[in-house]
Amino acid sequence: MTHAHFDHVGMARRLQEEVGCSVHVHLADAYLALHPYRYRHERPRLGYPLRYPKGAAQLLRMARAGALRVRGLDRIPEGLPAGPSELPGRPNVVLTQGHTAGHCALDFPDRGATITGDALVTLDPYTGHEGPRIIAGAATADSPRALRSLAAIAELGRRTMLPGHGAAWTGELRDAVAAARAAGRS
Repeated sequence: MTHAHFDHVGMARRLQEEVGCSVHVHLADAYLALHPYRYRHERPRLGYPLRYPKGAAQLLRMARAGALRVRGLDRIPEGLPAGPSELPGRPNVVLTQGHTAGHCALDFPDRGATITGDALVTLDPYTGHEGPRIIAGAATADSPRALRSLAAIAELGRRTMLPGHGAAWTGELRDAVAAARAAGRS
């Protein structure tokens, strides 16, 4: 997993229980994988649906899809250290901390694709804003750190970016990072 927020951990428990898959997450997110709603965030969440009606529609869709009923993992996941991995597809694990303490992107150089998770998205579910950006402070622990961590993504070159929220994006990742930095925090 790129990180262990509730909207990313839900399927992991089912795969763990029903298929016997091992689940990997950076150890800084291990506690969060067990308790996916107990995450740090910079800003109160309650004001966002009122301030950003487009975001409210996104959040309602997530709730209808089961986001409010996610159970955390029942055992500590496997660690996910930075660098080349032995995981299926052999992704390079890139630390992109800030959204959570242990957020990682998964880069597949031989496929020209990077799973950016919530480090760099094309749709912020809290505001409804589209285009490359970081997620709002309602779900991000440290926006300045999240913006700084985008440097590691920018270095990856031309890729198809597969974000945790929003449509896939293809092009120079430094352009997506520049757009996210210009959008700033919300």
